[in-house]
Amino acid sequence: MKLLITGGAGFIGSHVVRLFVTKYPEYQIYNLDALTYAGNLANLTDIEKAPNYTFIKGDITDAKFLEDIFAELSFDGVIHLAAESHVDRSITDPMSFVMTNVVGTVNLLNAAKNSWAGNTEGKRFYHVSTDEVFGSLHNPEDFFTEETSYDPQSPYSASKAASDHFVRAYGNTYKLPVVLSNCSNNYGPNHFPEKLIPLMILNIQTNKPLPVYGKGENVRDWLFVVDHARAIDAVFHTGKVGETYNIGGFNEWKNIDIVNLLCQIMDRKLERPEGTSAKLITYVTDRAGHDLRYAIDANKIMKELGWEPSLQFEEGLEKTVDWFLANQEWLDNVTSGTYQSYYQGMYANR
Repeated sequence: MKLLITGGAGFIGSHVVRLFVTKYPEYQIYNLDALTYAGNLANLTDIEKAPNYTFIKGDITDAKFLEDIFAELSFDGVIHLAAESHVDRSITDPMSFVMTNVVGTVNLLNAAKNSWAGNTEGKRFYHVSTDEVFGSLHNPEDFFTEETSYDPQSPYSASKAASDHFVRAYGNTYKLPVVLSNCSNNYGPNHFPEKLIPLMILNIQTNKPLPVYGKGENVRDWLFVVDHARAIDAVFHTGKVGETYNIGGFNEWKNIDIVNLLCQIMDRKLERPEGTSAKLITYVTDRAGHDLRYAIDANKIMKELGWEPSLQFEEGLEKTVDWFLANQEWLDNVTSGTYQSYYQGMYANR
């Protein structure tokens, strides 16, 4: 199988690439990434020389480029993770999200449709999405299911909702063999430090304020990134064409409770007096349109595909903190931007 994974240098994508490269040596894995600020090939140094791995630098907003690589390499499958994903950035620059998440996805769908025209046997287009397309839950008893109506509340979630609709439309109109998943918040190694958990770890290390939106009462369902990669493996190989699978950890936490737990863990790891890091917590003006609660009902994927989370949150958080503390060079390169100039230069003429 020739498998194209888009966004494979990003946080979640790099874990998916690693899993497929190591678990399926008989596959040829092609990692397509534009290497924007969130794409970092340092995430994949352990498998970059594997004989079944190839990196391709390119942008999914370039339709001609996609048509060319599909014609040249004849991919059998696509796992599409490439996306702009940070809500705050979508509020200040919504058009970038429209271009990458909507136009880029349609370009990819067209390339697959044209490449597989008349022969979709053994082919699969897997679109990886987010629980944020469902909007916000207000009843504490409610969960997002695969039948929950879409109600996106930010430019980011609106762009992902639009991309989901296009994928389903291509499945219906052109009989493209599509499958989708919507996942809850991920955490773990290689997480870019603009998101809550890695940002707090970084700021605690450097004794900087820990900014918490509003009162910190927003609730998210958290899943260890390696467990998400395992779920993607299951959906790609055994999910039913045309179906959607919600992926979550049944693991809801308020933001402020996560920050306090991280403070306790970091104080212990850094051998600081208990309560030291908690003094850095600073409440800031809430994000515009901030959804109150996300919670995934993952029973479908658990029952139909046999997947389930492998880690409890406290254990996963300890592993995450340990990884960041042990990979200071990676963190320094990301925060300084060194990683970006290095890899952009390396692939500038390819």
